[in-house]
Amino acid sequence: MKLVTMDDNGQMKLGVKLEEGILDLSAALGRLPDGDVPSDVMDVIAGGEKAVATVSGYVDRLIRSEAYAGDLLLREEDVTFGPCVTRPNKIICVGLNYRKHALETNAPIPQYPILFNKFNNTLTGHGQDVPLPERVSSQVDYEAELVIVIGKTAKYVSKEDAPGHVFGYCSVNDLSARDLQMRTAQWLLGKSCDGFSPLGPYLVTADEVGDPNDLEVKCVVNGEVRQHSNTSDMIFRCDEIVSYISQHMTLVPGDIILTGTPEGVVLGYPEEKRVYLKPGDVVTIEIEKLGSLTNRMVSEA
Repeated sequence: MKLVTMDDNGQMKLGVKLEEGILDLSAALGRLPDGDVPSDVMDVIAGGEKAVATVSGYVDRLIRSEAYAGDLLLREEDVTFGPCVTRPNKIICVGLNYRKHALETNAPIPQYPILFNKFNNTLTGHGQDVPLPERVSSQVDYEAELVIVIGKTAKYVSKEDAPGHVFGYCSVNDLSARDLQMRTAQWLLGKSCDGFSPLGPYLVTADEVGDPNDLEVKCVVNGEVRQHSNTSDMIFRCDEIVSYISQHMTLVPGDIILTGTPEGVVLGYPEEKRVYLKPGDVVTIEIEKLGSLTNRMVSEA
């Protein structure tokens, strides 16, 4: 199942991506009420497989009912997207997790996952403009990344059991202000400017994704492919990441883990060839089975 968050004047509503368009689940429940059907994406995540089955069954029942009408289906271009996970308890990021990316930045291959964090102020949705923090940075870079969305509380889980604690996956652009990131040994400042984690367009359940360690990854800037890789190049695989983090902190439903970016970022170019993002640039993150996440960079002023 592909879940969508729709931003209705600041109110986040749940939708379901179908072949014909996006079903406005909130509007549908107004016509065919069912108190068992969650109407918030965080409730679906927390409810796990049972909640997904409930939503799926409701959609099937709705389509066969007299309550169903074409106006419940929205064209994607008419939807204002919110972040597909709206209120994560934790946003955990893995740095330098692709071998070729580590090599292009002249960094040693990590022996353990390099972890840092971002905050909810960075979250935004597909199609939303991202303000470049021009007062404090002139070196904003793109990073295409696969995101793991936790579905079950995880503490001290083994690598073998880790996939059972995953609800699904989505795409993110882990935008990074390199001049701020490299100012100190801590990366947080350069990673946590407003809007620096566009997330979506869909939250795809794990059963639809299959093996997350074999997905094609692309980043396209103004129509030019800048990153093109596969999650198989990750140093630490998805099950290893979830298990490792759970040894040190409790992961809860709705937590998101950004798993690192492949080669091709601006920082990886020779210094004289680095052209960082500027207002008007359009960045699209494409990950196999997860759709295309597009955002336009704009001037903060």
